[in-house]
Amino acid sequence: MTGEYLPVPVEMGKEACANIPSSIRYAGFWMRFWAYLLDLIVVGSLNRLLVFPLFHLLGISAERTNMFAPATIATTVVFYAYFVLMTKFFQQTLGKMVFGLKVVDESGQPLTWLTVLFREVIGKFIAKTILFIGFLFVAFSEKKKGMHDQFADTIVVHE
Repeated sequence: MTGEYLPVPVEMGKEACANIPSSIRYAGFWMRFWAYLLDLIVVGSLNRLLVFPLFHLLGISAERTNMFAPATIATTVVFYAYFVLMTKFFQQTLGKMVFGLKVVDESGQPLTWLTVLFREVIGKFIAKTILFIGFLFVAFSEKKKGMHDQFADTIVVHE
């Protein structure tokens, strides 16, 4: 076999094809949760390997005492840059890669910068601001869409 799909024989009627699952499998809450935890480990590692040594080398305080401290701003930039760039260029972060998940546009179009920025920055900020309830939407919505997915018209699927 070369991995190609075989055509459905003509003898099979609609009744026989009704039991074949659709090709789209939505990613559920727990799969996305574990992928996100892995991404947090990656982002934390990037900050500890790049940001904090650079701050130490330049003699800048690495303490994050308030939201306007240089280290807080730098780690926040790394956090959002990771999610935006990975989602735009690969349609998945490293956590999603490990768990076989991918972010796709609901209409089947390639992800645009506007879609990715709206999903990863604005949508997730709003979802986090209201006590993370926006992420619980994944557990209860039909297509397993979080609030940020609904804002950006995206879905997360198994590859």
